[in-house]
Amino acid sequence: MKNYMDSDYSLNKNAKGIIYRFADQIVEISLEDYLRENPDKTSADFVELKSLSDSDYYNTDRADYRQTWKNTSLDTLDEDEMVAFAAPSVEEEVIDQREQAEVYAKMKSSALFALDKLTDVQRRRYLMYHGKGMTEQEIADEEGSTQQAVSKSLAWAERKIKKVLPGSKK
Repeated sequence: MKNYMDSDYSLNKNAKGIIYRFADQIVEISLEDYLRENPDKTSADFVELKSLSDSDYYNTDRADYRQTWKNTSLDTLDEDEMVAFAAPSVEEEVIDQREQAEVYAKMKSSALFALDKLTDVQRRRYLMYHGKGMTEQEIADEEGSTQQAVSKSLAWAERKIKKVLPGSKK
């Protein structure tokens, strides 16, 4: 057998037989070996199996190429890039999840506090506009009001919320 590149596809394609690569050896099954081991098969069966083997090795080779062309040598990365590739530890993930839950709880509390400062009409319209995604005209039509009245009510609600929420622009 010729000394081909390490590519299993190249090795199998350029061989007359079917190549099997194991951890410690490479075995080539020739047409004669195949027919001797399978007396009920024909050379056409061998050719079909060889074609299937070539196709399988080709698909594997292409998949490997698509994956490995994305790989980057760690030697070429600076410290910031190394951190980006590193997976966080389980402890860091748990801490992050707890911190995110605390932030979410504070935001929810602040939002409820801010909504509590609105009048019933402002709260209802604010939630219809921002929560349900309704337009000012749709709210006005539903309430039997005017679009201008809804617009003013939403503007006042926005002002009140900006005064109450921490870190908001006043």
